[in-house]
Amino acid sequence: MYNIGLVSLGCAKNQTDAEIMLGILSEDGFNITYDPSEADVIIVNTCGFIEAAKQESIEAILEMAEYKNGRCKLLIATGCLAERYADDIVKDLPEVDAILGTGDYDKIAEVIRDAFSGGKPVIYGHKDRTPSERLPRILSTPGYTAYLKIADGCDNNCTYCAIPMIRGRFRSRTMEDILDEAKLLAEQGVKELILIAQDTTRYGKDLYGEYSLDKLLDRLTEIEGIEWIRVHYFYPEAITDSLIDTMARHKKICRYIDMPVQHANNDILRRMARRTTQEEMIKKIEKIRSKMPDCVIRTSIIVGFPGETEKQFNDLYEFVKRVRFDRMGVFTYSREEDTPAAEFDGQLDEKTKNERLARLMTLQQGISLELNKSRLGKTLEVIVEGYDEESFLFYGRSRGDSIDVDGKVYFATEDEVCEGDIVNVEILDAEEYDLTGRVI
Repeated sequence: MYNIGLVSLGCAKNQTDAEIMLGILSEDGFNITYDPSEADVIIVNTCGFIEAAKQESIEAILEMAEYKNGRCKLLIATGCLAERYADDIVKDLPEVDAILGTGDYDKIAEVIRDAFSGGKPVIYGHKDRTPSERLPRILSTPGYTAYLKIADGCDNNCTYCAIPMIRGRFRSRTMEDILDEAKLLAEQGVKELILIAQDTTRYGKDLYGEYSLDKLLDRLTEIEGIEWIRVHYFYPEAITDSLIDTMARHKKICRYIDMPVQHANNDILRRMARRTTQEEMIKKIEKIRSKMPDCVIRTSIIVGFPGETEKQFNDLYEFVKRVRFDRMGVFTYSREEDTPAAEFDGQLDEKTKNERLARLMTLQQGISLELNKSRLGKTLEVIVEGYDEESFLFYGRSRGDSIDVDGKVYFATEDEVCEGDIVNVEILDAEEYDLTGRVI
């Protein structure tokens, strides 16, 4: 049987799609290889969110195409770039033998067979479809951690964002479907579930007529073997009092809120088509911290949005100084074709964008260091990820650190520990992003 290699780019949602494709192919009798030189078929699961991601995806396709000079017979483009630019890929990248969009990744096995039979399948445009049954997966995360996609698509239609064009309308999975998958993951040894969607806070609105993330979390906490439940991508206006109370009530739910506010100036927020104001966000953050004083709040911010004045940027700067996010990623505005903001007047130059990014990140570094120093002497639960040969310390993540995006906790121990163990670490030293301590 043929060997399959896969390269996946972009976000965790794309990664779960890649894991499902690997699961489908494995069940269909294909062999999975992690060495592209040994692959008969190479799949590039692309990202197409912003310009830099598009370029990275094209470069990955061209890099993998070099293996067609050896064993590789088929090169397949899947994912967001394939969905958004399928016709362009057909025209400009003849190295690609098949294309599969974001709503059709479950057809990967039949597409490969079709391509080996001489066809050049191009399947896209079904981004609004939600597979009705849970599909097999091969995890690409460490065995103790898994992403769990609870919905796909987005209805928010922010003016800078191409996701609705790529991923389609917002579609929730049924609660029963999600719970079945969570139980299976627990049986496989997963301890940490990371719930993901483009907007997790809107979970269930389309199926049940009301925001239902709180109800889903209640039921997920009942699953034996799951010790941490983390949620990504809260939209501030959809964080209900019931959701906050649910998070505060259950020990299994990490008090970690990834809330991409994008900006804080009300005029910019309105032009972004965000559904909140600076004043509303401050009230919501204050409510979260009053109910969960130890909650870690992470955010993402866009600087250099069209028309952003120095005064509007300073409004954002003062908001960040006031709110003191625990974690913050800052990105320069990317002008995406076919989005409303791409046609706005006042497009800023890259120098101005990068200067504003640097100013915000310098501010955040100071805040992050102060907040980390406030954790000195405290004891944190840490999930063990590995051993660092340079520092002679083990390392892992606390409940306030998500995989691949946040800092690490380094620690010494006299006990034998293994990856996936959860240990208690007393914090003895703090840097801007990482903490160091010892197991107690």
